[in-house]
Amino acid sequence: MPDLLQNILIILLPMYALIDNRGITVMNHWPVTVGLFAGLIMGDFQSAMVIAGTFQLMSLGVAALGGSSVPDYALATVVAIYLNARTGVGTGTSIAVGLPVGILAINLDVLTRTLNSFVTARSKKYLEQREFKKMQLVNLISVLFVALQAFVPMVILVVFGPATVETIIDWIPDWVTDGLNIAGGMLPVVGVAMLMRYMPTKRYIWSLLIGFVMAAYLELDILAISIIGFALAIYTYNRLISQKVAVSASGSAEYSEGDDFDE
Repeated sequence: MPDLLQNILIILLPMYALIDNRGITVMNHWPVTVGLFAGLIMGDFQSAMVIAGTFQLMSLGVAALGGSSVPDYALATVVAIYLNARTGVGTGTSIAVGLPVGILAINLDVLTRTLNSFVTARSKKYLEQREFKKMQLVNLISVLFVALQAFVPMVILVVFGPATVETIIDWIPDWVTDGLNIAGGMLPVVGVAMLMRYMPTKRYIWSLLIGFVMAAYLELDILAISIIGFALAIYTYNRLISQKVAVSASGSAEYSEGDDFDE
């Protein structure tokens, strides 16, 4: 694929992902989904999925609740995949460079929401005046603001980024880039740890230990461990259901479902 076409598509991708995520959601805004398309565009599918999977793990325990803003991991994924393909830096370094861009996108998200509040006010005014055509048209401005949230950083990256980043990376000592690679490998652990805070970890610590042994000592791949974990989840669910039925049949005291049925 020509570089010019790659540049155009890689800029449009996170813009569409943002709009899609706030609309009918055909593609969704997950790093693995956006990374899949970014890998196809840049022609390095394997590295793209490694980067996307890493950002997906980072985002596991993060949610935009109550209108709060969170790092744009999808944008960070696209930035990292683009830099990896264009500059040839390692995936760890690409992730370490892409993550700050996703964090800086929080400020753009706040700015977009602020600007869209004025659009909403204008749209409401047209509604009260029963000017429905103008009301529909003015709402398109909010879509433009959302798209600019990804357009601005991506254009700066595509126009100035690769050469600038490559120059900076060549100038940085090896021990710093090695540290960035190590940090990039550790960051997914932070995402998993944040997710575990919302899970009944203390009750099911045995399952975590089994998974650790299978990964660290038996060196099973993630698919095999996931299948075993799924089988244990089915067994645990059926056991809890059987306990509930037994308690109901005996007509004894009220049965507490606990946290398990909340997950």
